[in-house]
Amino acid sequence: MKTLYVIRHAKSSWDDPLLADFDRPLNKRGKHDAPKMGKRLRHLQVAPDLLLSSPAERALTTCHIIAEEVGYAKSKIKTDKKLYHADDAQILNVIQSLDNKYATVWIFGHNPGLTDFVNLLADAGIDNIPTCGVVACSLNISSWDEANSGKGSVTFFDYPKKKS
Repeated sequence: MKTLYVIRHAKSSWDDPLLADFDRPLNKRGKHDAPKMGKRLRHLQVAPDLLLSSPAERALTTCHIIAEEVGYAKSKIKTDKKLYHADDAQILNVIQSLDNKYATVWIFGHNPGLTDFVNLLADAGIDNIPTCGVVACSLNISSWDEANSGKGSVTFFDYPKKKS
């Protein structure tokens, strides 16, 4: 059994029109929502074996904030440039190449790829993963290379504006 947490980066800033998309930071709401979601994950007592992020500023910052909230060492965070604006097939390829020593992996990335990926993996019927949204999927597989369409099931879906 493998568990995958799919986390969209928190809200980013568009204040500087000259800044490259890759370098956009979190805005005020993003800086508020990321620790909020980290606290929710900590409350659920879910422990990741690996945090894997797009290297884009907004995704990696979200990852760092959530890592801090759940007690995951920032030095253990890995990045994969293939997650930057990846489509569902690219994300699946990254997941299928994960080391099997990891049972629970959290990935941080971007839409629309993340939403499409969750719907591919778990037939989730999710229209949109909002910024800083978290979708947890259980996969009845023994090896990450077995991950594929329909292999997952959503165990929870949470986001900052969701009513408890």
